[in-house]
Amino acid sequence: MQHYLLSIDQGTTNSRAIIFDRAGNLVSQHEIALNQYFPNDGWVEQDPVEMFNNTVECCREALNKKGLSPRSIAAIGISNQRETTIIWDRQSGVPVYPAIVWQDRRTSDLCRQLSQTRVAKIMYERTGLLLDPYFSATKILWILNHVHGAREKAERGELLFGTVDTFLLWKLTNGRSHATDATNAARTLLFNIHAQEWDEEILRELNIPRHMLPEVLDNTADFGELDEKILGMKIPITGMAGDQQAATIGQACFRPGMVKATYGTGCFMLLNTGSKVMQSTNKLLSTVAYRIDNQVAYGLEGSIFSAGVTIKWLRDTLKLITTAAETETLANNVSNTEGVYLVPAFTGLGAPYWDPDARGALLGLTRNSGREHIVRAALENVGYQTRDLLDAMTADSGAGISALRVDGGMVANNWLLQFLSDILDLEVHRPICIETTALGAAYLAGLQIGMYDSLEQIAELWQMNACFSPQMSDSHRDRLYQGWKSAIDRVIHTK
Repeated sequence: MQHYLLSIDQGTTNSRAIIFDRAGNLVSQHEIALNQYFPNDGWVEQDPVEMFNNTVECCREALNKKGLSPRSIAAIGISNQRETTIIWDRQSGVPVYPAIVWQDRRTSDLCRQLSQTRVAKIMYERTGLLLDPYFSATKILWILNHVHGAREKAERGELLFGTVDTFLLWKLTNGRSHATDATNAARTLLFNIHAQEWDEEILRELNIPRHMLPEVLDNTADFGELDEKILGMKIPITGMAGDQQAATIGQACFRPGMVKATYGTGCFMLLNTGSKVMQSTNKLLSTVAYRIDNQVAYGLEGSIFSAGVTIKWLRDTLKLITTAAETETLANNVSNTEGVYLVPAFTGLGAPYWDPDARGALLGLTRNSGREHIVRAALENVGYQTRDLLDAMTADSGAGISALRVDGGMVANNWLLQFLSDILDLEVHRPICIETTALGAAYLAGLQIGMYDSLEQIAELWQMNACFSPQMSDSHRDRLYQGWKSAIDRVIHTK
């Protein structure tokens, strides 16, 4: 009686396991916070072993909370923080260095050097990505060039590379499966999204050994079996996607022109462009939205590095709040920020600016500025950054976007979603299940084993919890957004 799907969602700030029924209802979940380390300015690291141990504990606890047997799980899906880079020993499974997180900017100088070479143009044309420290390729190079003996071991075939999905899969299958999916491969700067294969010329130009890289499969595939020692029995792992693409599946954005935004540590907006690779003229990224039955749906994506992490900064570093939920009350306590803008460029700026050297700023402070104004400014900047992405996306695609589907932990905040709707001049739709990243991974796993017949059947399961409509005047909207653009100019031009 295999009624359920188990989703492993390894995010930037926590490890999570969620069990869904076949209707997409959340049955049980467990999560554990994941530590981050900041050894130098702009450096962000995590412990891959902690990721794996937390994942196993979350799976066990999610089952235990509802008294479920592993036999009730039909299949497992995996979603993960993308671009985060791990290299480990093929024999021992021990990482040679901590995971270098997607937010990490240590390779900024290397990216500047590479931007002057022919490989930068090749990368953009073939991978759809801009040359930036955000992606995995230069992280791989940093480890190979800075960890003692790593380059030599890699050349001998003794080391393996993977993004978080690949490392977890390798560990969960006890080293039997070294694979990734097309969406995660597409975020490395090494994968040709047109040919759907690792690009040999880019690998050669960067001197990255091909045998380090995992096999690339569809999002729905037989990735391997969970080692029976972990939960007491083997369970097929049949779905995998990077977190933003998994959320696109969970939000049922299957038609070209549909767009979703996920508000977690960062914010990521993805527009389905169908079978067409759309090259951006506004510094957005062309990427793989999903690949099923060897058929590729492409996407246009914009990435904001700091969204939920800004609220975490208010709570843990500035001590302005004790819980994230307080931000909604505090924002409602004042009618505006009185001209205060927060630009959260803690690790640089993402799309559409791509400035790795920018740093955060709090602007417009007066003697009247209080806690409420700063907290409200922290929420408002999420709306402004989303507007940056939406404007760029609309200019690139020409699409008449009618609504934005949102998910992630921040969308429980009604004030934020109303501000989003106001500043975007667009309807904002929140689904009943906001854990759409995990849900998307579960749907992919279920699709592979025949629990679902098609994407259309999955789309019918999507349900809206709330719709937010614009209430702000055009003049007020324009005035607020121009203030934001001025704040951005100050940050970029005063490094």
